Order: sequence, then C-alpha cells, then structure tokens
Amino acid sequence: MDAFSYLSVLLSIILGLAVTQVLQGYRALLLARGRVRADPAALIWSGLVLLFAAQAWWASFGLNTRTDWDFADFGIILIQMGLIYMLSALVLPDVPAEERVDLAGHFDRHRKAFFLFLIAMLTSSLAKDLVLQHRLTSPLNLAFHLLFAAAAVAGILFRGRKAQLALAIFGVASFSSYVAILFARL
Repeated sequence: MDAFSYLSVLLSIILGLAVTQVLQGYRALLLARGRVRADPAALIWSGLVLLFAAQAWWASFGLNTRTDWDFADFGIILIQMGLIYMLSALVLPDVPAEERVDLAGHFDRHRKAFFLFLIAMLTSSLAKDLVLQHRLTSPLNLAFHLLFAAAAVAGILFRGRKAQLALAIFGVASFSSYVAILFARL
C-alpha cells in the first residue's frame, strides 16, 4: 500500500464524521420541525461546512503522487480536517426531546467560536502549502483565503441576523467562485 492511501484513511474518517455531524443535524431538525425556529444563516453555513469538507477531500487527492511523507506533512493536513470537523460540530444544535429549537439563538451563542475555527482552518490551509510545498501559496489562493478570513472576522464583530445572513450568502458566492476557479478539475 502506498503512503497516501494509508494516511488518507484517517483523513477520510474525520471528514466523514464532519459530513455525518451536519447530516444528522439536518435529520434531527427535520424530525423536530414543528419545534424548530429556522434561521437561514445557520442553514447556509451548515451547507457551506459540507462544501468545505467536500472540497478538502477533493483537494487532498492532489497529494496522491507524493511519496516523501513525514509527520509534519501529515499533521498539518490532520489539523485542517479536524478544524472542519469542529465547524460541523458547532454549526447546528443538538435537538433535545420535546424542547423548542432556535437555530438563530444557537448560532449566535456559538458564532464567535465558529468563526474562530473558520479562521484557524483557513490558517491551516495556508500553512499546508508552506509545509508540503516549502513555499507560500499562489497569490489568487491567498486572496481567497484572506477574503474568507475577513468575512469570518466580520462574523465575529457583527451580531445582527441580517449581517449574518449577508455573510452566509457572501460565503456561498465566494466559496463557489473559489472552487470553480481553483479546484474545478483534479
């Protein structure tokens, strides 16, 4: 077995757990739909977390030809995947039996931690290029990362529901552009 196949198993498990976390959140919300006060921003961010996981998995395939691995190489990727999982763990609430669920209230309570994990994930993504390639990322990739980080800082600073919805919509537009421009093909 080649090194990438071996190492990618743990990374795939972590991303699978992240996807499962969000999908189980959707299931719980659907089953409790009569008790749920929906919030479009939280739902949009949860969809983006799924896209982050898919893009990370997609981009990791580019490492399949790498033969020279050390623990720092693996560790930086592992950190990024763990941070994606943490985003998935915060974005939707656990749904208690027979209690009302307020998505906006949940997201607001965990908003700062969510966006700090997003900034940490973006930082680990940039560090990944430095550790694996021994060089800084491309200017376009850096620009997108800085744009996402600025949106995350705005998410921490601006609490209002309209601002959070605008940031979530901006996140969809910018992340879709990011994937289309930089990761459309393997």
